[in-house]
This record gives sequence, C-alpha cells and structure tokens, in this order.
Amino acid sequence: MERAAPRTLELHGQQLSYTDTGTGPVLLFIHGILGSQRQWGKLVDRLDDNERVIVPDLFGHGESSKPTGDYSLSAHAATLRDLLDHLGVSRVTLVGHSLGGGIAMQFLYLFPERVERLVLVASGGLGREVNLVLRSATLPGAEQVLSLAAAKPVLSRLQALGQGLGKIGFRPGSDLRAVWYGFASLGDAESRRAFLATTRSVIDLGGQSISAHERLESMPPIPTLIIWGTKDRMIPTWHALAAQRSIPHCRVELFDNAGHFPHLDDPDRFAALVRGFVRECG
Repeated sequence: MERAAPRTLELHGQQLSYTDTGTGPVLLFIHGILGSQRQWGKLVDRLDDNERVIVPDLFGHGESSKPTGDYSLSAHAATLRDLLDHLGVSRVTLVGHSLGGGIAMQFLYLFPERVERLVLVASGGLGREVNLVLRSATLPGAEQVLSLAAAKPVLSRLQALGQGLGKIGFRPGSDLRAVWYGFASLGDAESRRAFLATTRSVIDLGGQSISAHERLESMPPIPTLIIWGTKDRMIPTWHALAAQRSIPHCRVELFDNAGHFPHLDDPDRFAALVRGFVRECG
C-alpha cells in the first residue's frame, strides 16, 4: 500500500498533523520527545494492510503547531481524544514510545473506555531514572545553551562531520540517527520552547518527576505489552520488569542489543509482535 500523505486537523485553533491509513483494528501510535510521525514510518508500512494505523505529530513536534501553552501528559492525552473523536474512532490500541508511553498511560487513566490494548515501548513514567541529557534541559540557562547548540552553523558542521565519518565506514545506530533528527528539528525558537516545556512537564533535575506506579495496580484489566531494548541508555531496561510486577495481564518482550528505539532496530519483529498481540487479545 502506498504510504498515506499527512493530513491536517484544526483543534482549538492549532494545526495537528497526522496520517490515517489502512483498515481493521485501530492502532494509535504516540511518539516521544523530539519524535514525530517519521519514526513510525516503517511500522505503518508493515501493519496497515491488516490494521488501521493513526499516527499524529504531537503538538510541539514535527509538522504540528508549537503553541505557547500546556504540554502536560493530560493535555496531550486530551488532544489525542479529540483527534479520535474527529475521526469517529471509539476504541483503540495505544502504542506509546518513551514520552508517548506516559501519554498512553495517562490516556488510559482519563479515558479507560476508549482503550482496548496498551503497548508501551521504552516508556516514560515507570521509574525515576532517565538520561542526564534530558535532565539537563531543566537547568537554568538551558534555553540559551540549546539556542547556540541548535544554531544552523553548528548543525551544518555536525552534519558535515557525520558525512565525513560515513565515507570511512562509520554507520550510526538507530538511537543516534533518531536523536540527530530530533535535535536538528530544534532550529527555530518555537520548537525549542515546546521541547523545553514538554521535557520540564515530566522531568526535573533528579529524573522523571511523574510516576504511574501508584496507579498501575488499579489500571483497568486490559492486555498490556511492554517492549524494551536491552541496551537502552535513555531509560533503563529494568523499568519494564518492575512494571510487569505491578500491571495485571502484562507481557514483556526484550530486544537484545537494541537501544531506546527497538521499533527502529528491528521493525520486522516489532510489527509481528504488535500484530500478534492485537490478534491474540482481540
């Protein structure tokens, strides 16, 4: 199937970019901080023959608007609810990566009647620990540092360096490529402001500031799949195993040697797991 072109929906005076393709059980993919629709592209290609796949750019990311305002988990969850209402979709399987996992759990908490299944991928909200790079975004002066680091001359030099390394055989892994694409998206002030607001809504200098653990045991008994890379340097893998002890009806799949983006490291296995999960728990 030819990949669908992004569409635009106006919500509360802001433009939300999303794709909607395929037919069948509905999957809603939710990206993480500095992510966008593009990170799910390989999964859409593998799934939309048998499932309907909806993939938005969250506000503050990708091609969606980057307004001044609320970037909390609840605000993102409400936006996704409004998107589903617009599309006439009553129930979905949520697939959330990193920040998107935290949004997915908040969506389930707020709108449990809308969720059929839950897939958490290297999810935020399951423990305090998180990479120092994201914690540093909460420091005073982070705005000025980020403005200098994401300036076009600096990005151009880094890109040239990467191209030079490529000529001598260096091949960046999925994590490095994904982080680079995200960092390169911060060239304008609106994107940087949205990134900092989003990060600071869930992280402080000590780590993740919002935890789902107190709610996990009381979550509705819906099928839950947790996927994590064993070499995740952004959020530690043991968060998956800790969550498994708290979430009823939970299954964990670890991707050996994968990092924070297991869906990019092994999209074939990831798609097969999600497709099988949907069918087994239909």
